[in-house]
Amino acid sequence: MKHTATLTVRSYECDSYNHVNNAVYLNYLEYARMEFLRAINFDYEGIVAAGYYLYVTHIDIFYKASAVLGDKLFIDVEPIKTKAMSGIFHQLVRKEDGTICATAEVSWACVTKEGRPAPIPKEFMVEGMAATK
Repeated sequence: MKHTATLTVRSYECDSYNHVNNAVYLNYLEYARMEFLRAINFDYEGIVAAGYYLYVTHIDIFYKASAVLGDKLFIDVEPIKTKAMSGIFHQLVRKEDGTICATAEVSWACVTKEGRPAPIPKEFMVEGMAATK
């Protein structure tokens, strides 16, 4: 399942060149992933209460074009690989006119509260979490 989150660039996210600071894109990606989980009815609070966490283990991001103050951005999230204990999301940040600002592949893993890798409990593997390709 692909999900798209939207936001508008705020002044404090821009650098001295009036471009969105490259580190801010990581916040955008995180925001969109959480919106994706909410959209598929993933019980994030429940999995944490059960003693499991979804950790980001790696982000491979490519910056393509600058976003500036006031730009409306669309951040797509799509699972492209899902295993019992981990997966990869493909994410794309684009402007309203279709200009791609950044692309990323975000790897994640499920771990116990002690930090050991663990399969996602079956009750938390909701439809939409698995890769469709």
